[in-house]
Amino acid sequence: MDNFFNNTNLLRIITKWKWHLIILSVVAAIVSLVVSSPLIMTPRFKSVAYVYPSNVMPYSDESETEQMLQWINSIEVRDSVIKKFDLAKHYGISPEEKYFESTLEYMYTKNVSIVKTQYESVEVSVTDIDPVMARDIVKAILFYTDEKIRATHNVKYNEVVVAMEKVLKVKQAEIDSVKSLYREIATNYGVYDVLGQSQEITRGELRTVDGGGGNINSKDVQKLKQGMMEKSGDLLFLGNRIEDMANEYSEIMLKYDVARFDIGKKFTFVNVVTPPLVSDKKSYPKRLFVMFYFVAGTLLFSILTIAFMERRKMPVSGPNNG
Repeated sequence: MDNFFNNTNLLRIITKWKWHLIILSVVAAIVSLVVSSPLIMTPRFKSVAYVYPSNVMPYSDESETEQMLQWINSIEVRDSVIKKFDLAKHYGISPEEKYFESTLEYMYTKNVSIVKTQYESVEVSVTDIDPVMARDIVKAILFYTDEKIRATHNVKYNEVVVAMEKVLKVKQAEIDSVKSLYREIATNYGVYDVLGQSQEITRGELRTVDGGGGNINSKDVQKLKQGMMEKSGDLLFLGNRIEDMANEYSEIMLKYDVARFDIGKKFTFVNVVTPPLVSDKKSYPKRLFVMFYFVAGTLLFSILTIAFMERRKMPVSGPNNG
């Protein structure tokens, strides 16, 4: 016998032992139905939600969906869900266990699945013995994800507000300093409107020269002219500087107001396309699959066992055996 386990021998074995195999298959099917019954295998239910990211900006080369996966899988979201539903107690894990944290994390990842779909959405599914609990856990995951992103963004907005407040304070001090210098020059030299007073000085000098306007004080005109010659350039520069800084201050104030507005507004970062529902049909165990594996395993084991038995019954070929 060059090859006992060939198709011909297997077909012969199946034909010879067909009734035994049929009986074993029926028994295996009955056993599988019993084993997969709710009395032995606790049924589990699944709740699923599909979401898209909203109002988020990637920090690197990642896509918005990939960033959403990072948020949903964050430790803060996981711990918030575990605490809300007391999942350690729900999963029957005692805090006294040596590997309590590791076991709890394992059970959470075993029952919670978060994956990216081919349509760039995120699928969040939870299986549990309680269909309502499964639905509520999905909702809680989405809620805490939204809260986590909002809190992180608010930290950034607060950083912007604090930075803008410092810049505004410095800018206001600069404006006050320039205005103070402007007032000092205007007070000491009597120059407060370079263009307007230049025209007045010109008219005053002309009236003094031609003898008109008897009330013109040539001494005051000359004093104002001297002050204008010495400080008009500085006043023009300071006036323009005040105007420029006022514009800069307004731009910073606009960014500051936007940042303060961002802190107060309620953005939604998780856009739910398909909300989670309470399942009315168990997802595990699938009795047909259990039956198939039981019957297939039983048949395979039986055929191999019978084949070995048949092989041992066959005479051994040798020099003295024809």
